Amino acid sequence: MSDKLPCFYEKIKDQSMKMILFSLALIFMISCGSSDTRSKVYVGLDRIEAYQDLFQNKRVGIITNHTGYDSRDRFISDCFSALPNVSVVALFGPEHGIRGEEAAGHSIKDTVDAESKIPVYSLYGKIRKPTPEMLKDIDILVFDIQDIGARFYTYIYTMALSMEAAAENNIPFVVLDRPNPVNGIQVEGNILDTAFATFVGLYPSPVRDGMSVGELATMFKMVGWLKNQIEADLAIIPISGWQRVMWYDQPGLRWRSQSPNMADLMVATAYPGL
Repeated sequence: MSDKLPCFYEKIKDQSMKMILFSLALIFMISCGSSDTRSKVYVGLDRIEAYQDLFQNKRVGIITNHTGYDSRDRFISDCFSALPNVSVVALFGPEHGIRGEEAAGHSIKDTVDAESKIPVYSLYGKIRKPTPEMLKDIDILVFDIQDIGARFYTYIYTMALSMEAAAENNIPFVVLDRPNPVNGIQVEGNILDTAFATFVGLYPSPVRDGMSVGELATMFKMVGWLKNQIEADLAIIPISGWQRVMWYDQPGLRWRSQSPNMADLMVATAYPGL
């Protein structure tokens, strides 16, 4: 684990800076694994059995897409359905849809999963934040989507808005962590001016954030970036074996194109600059 924290927050001169630095210190404490970049990486979904007490006797809603597979090639809804006394009652899909086949910016409708018959709610259309009606039968909300490590990828804002919705409806929110595919060391690019905040950039972060998705969720909560600084009941199921210096091809993880045009790690590396 690197002992050097990302330093882009030094550029933020408002009253949040101390909270941010404190958050970053805590975030780095949850990074784990040996210094050997050849070590096997297990994502949060691989480790849900060790945390199954969180889900016992719960009705689970899952925000995911086609990247939500474990190392045994099992889709997330199957992984959760295999846990004792756990019911998956709803799925939520981000931009590109739950199967990752829709074009960028294409509005997506609600549907029903053909295999499991579980309702699938779209979070990329007229509605981008789960509504109370969508959440009424859910006891715990889970997020598991592979991020790309760039500020303007919408998945992290689907996560943020879903955290807000969960907090507003008194529902615990669990993030199954996945690594930053373009490493957790390099932090680059300008800081977003929030006067121009949109769904491709909500918060004052740089183009490359150098964080895993679980670390981003922790920061969103602790810095108070969620709407009205609402306090989410957040839990992270951490990655095992990931090192900040790792690129996605180093730990032996299978690449699943996060969107139709994100074909491989080379594209993901060029993407933040293009």
